[in-house]
Amino acid sequence: MKRREQRLGKVIKQEISTLLERKVNDPRLKDLVSVTEVQLSPDLRQAKVFVSILGSESDKKEMIAGFNSACSFLQGQMSLHLKLKHTPQLSFHYDDSIERGAKLLKLIEQASDE
Repeated sequence: MKRREQRLGKVIKQEISTLLERKVNDPRLKDLVSVTEVQLSPDLRQAKVFVSILGSESDKKEMIAGFNSACSFLQGQMSLHLKLKHTPQLSFHYDDSIERGAKLLKLIEQASDE
């Protein structure tokens, strides 16, 4: 990933986190959600936003649907704050890395106890 993609990814991650905290009124998107990573296409036109969601499987599916329904709002808000020629098109994806890390840590603790 090029340096510009990385820098812009960090800025978009921070901006989306701020928007979720302050501007989004969808109750599905308020609880236990964090933006973990943003991957940009080489032309900076598309951004995959990975979110970590704590909750049941049905909650996770509902929240991803909520994120995807809020895409146009988030893109519009980002275009007001970011000085870009083109605001990247957002797509939201579930990131299970935190859960995998917790399971791995639990397995390591169990192995060390034995």
